[in-house]
Parts: sequence; C-alpha cells; structure tokens
Amino acid sequence: MIKRRLLGQHFLASESIAKSIVDSAHIEKDDIVLEIGTGHGILTPLLCKNAKQVISVEKDPVLYSQALDAFSHLPNLILEKGDAFKKDLEFTVLVSNLPYSESRTAIEWLVQRKFKCAVVMVQKEFAQKLAKKDGKERRAISVIASYCLDIESILDVKKTNFRPPPKVDSVVVSITQKHVLSGQIIDTVNKLFSFKRKTIRHIGKKMGIEIDSDKRLEEMPDGDIIDIAKRITK
Repeated sequence: MIKRRLLGQHFLASESIAKSIVDSAHIEKDDIVLEIGTGHGILTPLLCKNAKQVISVEKDPVLYSQALDAFSHLPNLILEKGDAFKKDLEFTVLVSNLPYSESRTAIEWLVQRKFKCAVVMVQKEFAQKLAKKDGKERRAISVIASYCLDIESILDVKKTNFRPPPKVDSVVVSITQKHVLSGQIIDTVNKLFSFKRKTIRHIGKKMGIEIDSDKRLEEMPDGDIIDIAKRITK
C-alpha cells in the first residue's frame, strides 16, 4: 500500500459516487469509452452497461491482472496494460479517477485529441488551478486548459470516500472540447511560462521573435498567448 500511496493511487470506495460519475458522462450506445486507471474496477462495469466498447488501461501489473480475472465476462470490455498517455487510442468519451500525480499530464494529453466529452476526478486544488484566468498564480496549464476546454465542476468528493484516504478533497469535472493543440504548441506555452516574470517583449527576444508589448503573461488573454506560441513554433 505504501508504494501505491507514492504513485498517487487512492481508490474510490463509494458506489454512489461511482454511479454519479458514470451518469454524468451520458454514455450512448455508439460511444467508445476510455477509462484511464482501471484500479479496483469500481467504474468499469458501470461504463460497460451503455457503451459500444470500453477500453480500460491500467499501469499497475497487479491491478491489471486482478481486472482480467474480475471482468473477463464483460463482452464489450478491452483491458490494456501500460501507460495510457503513451498509447494512441481512439475514443469518444473519457472517464477516469485520475491519480493526482498525473493530472497535468492527463490534461496536456487530452487537449491533443478529439473527443466528445470527459468526466474526470482530480484534486480540488488542481481544478482551481485550471480555472485560474489571470494574476500571478496563473500557470501554463491554466492557459492550455482554458483555451482548449470548457470545464465544469459537478461534484465535490471528500477524502473519506477513498481507500486509503488522501490528504485532500477531490472534485469531479465535466469537460467538453473547444480547440485541439499540438504537443509542440503545448511545450512552447510551458517554455513561455518559464519566463513569466519577464515582459512579453523580453520573452519574444528570448524565443526569437519580435513582440511590441510590455505586458506580462499574467495580463494576456489565453488566445493571445497561444498565438505567440504558434508564431514561435512556425
């Protein structure tokens, strides 16, 4: 269990919350659902009820083996072992109780793919970070998420609903897509924010382009920051 704590693995134990998560995804009969992190499988059979197909990916070999034994009877389920973020999987709906340690990776991975909707559970503090629109606490991930995604908090989840319980509360968010970005653009936005205390004019010089502005990143709209990143990556 200690190893799994270090991996950020805290398993949802509430059947009612699991049902609420799946219901919020509004899965239809033609949907291909991706579940990142099979875990103990609290979501998996619920996802299979209405979907055309469910692809559930588990990185932990022990949990993957347990899932093979537990869910071999589900005809529309494909279980895969490995890192979902390193796989090229097609899906229409994403549903996941994300490990806290992989929340940022998940968002950066998600905005590079086309999908209909996603319902994911993340650390409450991370959800607040995604919603940050301006100010000195704004981060690259906030810009990327705000530009690409509409994110709505739909359910607060207390830490007591997990085994083992984490130190913080969680929130379930519903996500729909506005734009898709390339990995190169995402990397460039992250690099821009490594100079966030500098003016845009100064950052432009560092990145090889001219920008006639003395604003800082925290003062700029998401779209303008993305446009600068696109100019740099041309």
